[in-house]
Amino acid sequence: MKEGKLFDMINIFILTVVGLVTLFPFYYVFVVSFTDPAEYIAKQGFVLFPEKWSLLSYKYILSTASYIRATGVSTFLATVGTVLSLMVTATLAYGLSRKRLKIRKPLMMMVLFTMLFSPGIIPHYILVRDLHLINNIWSLILPVLSSGWYVFLMKSFFDSIPPALEEAAMVDGYNDIGIFFRIILPLSLPAMAAFGLFYAVGYWNTYFNAVLYINDSTKWPLQILLQNILIESSTSSQGSGAAELMNEQQLPAQTLKMAAVVVATTPILMIYPLLQKHFAKGVMLGSIKE
Repeated sequence: MKEGKLFDMINIFILTVVGLVTLFPFYYVFVVSFTDPAEYIAKQGFVLFPEKWSLLSYKYILSTASYIRATGVSTFLATVGTVLSLMVTATLAYGLSRKRLKIRKPLMMMVLFTMLFSPGIIPHYILVRDLHLINNIWSLILPVLSSGWYVFLMKSFFDSIPPALEEAAMVDGYNDIGIFFRIILPLSLPAMAAFGLFYAVGYWNTYFNAVLYINDSTKWPLQILLQNILIESSTSSQGSGAAELMNEQQLPAQTLKMAAVVVATTPILMIYPLLQKHFAKGVMLGSIKE
């Protein structure tokens, strides 16, 4: 009994230390973003418990045109991109789950092929260029509109829906489109919530594709702007959208960067609690069949 209590105490201690070490970077980012600029400079950039809190960095960032514009681009990607991706993924997965579809097997092989092989960066860039999507926001949505892995996961969920439901709907006069929108989608809300969260996070964190396809700084998503703030925090002569955030009010670059990270992360963190119930169900969909 004593040995069991000792093990529990040691286990709790180790997990507490690991948890504190994991949470410390988030705490430090949060604290520095709210630290008064004068105090930050006086303490030479290391602040754990600020004596004076300030909103100057947030006021400056949120009033900057480049940051607001980049936030609008990322919001557009996360909303429109997620809706389109869910529709493409759900419709394709539903079609693949219907055994009466004549080209079902060739389509499944094509989807599987995209999971196993990738053409590479240059063919992707050439395709986007030939579609005249360079410097177009749609270049950040259309090339990643769906995922073969998500298609197969959602197909597995559709396979678990009893065929009797569709048969009863057909007797009532519904066609395939009516069955999909009136029967299948309402039953798929947990799956749609889970995959929607995955897609939304991916679009909100869009970075690499934006580096490849977006040259116009006015069309940068938020992550590109943040990266330029991190790289160019020591100068404001580059003439890009990031320069607009650099020390025009003599604010420390570090507090600006930390505030920018907090503002960029907060929207996604606010979405998780709202979808947690559906997310927990959705990640298990298709894993167990009766």
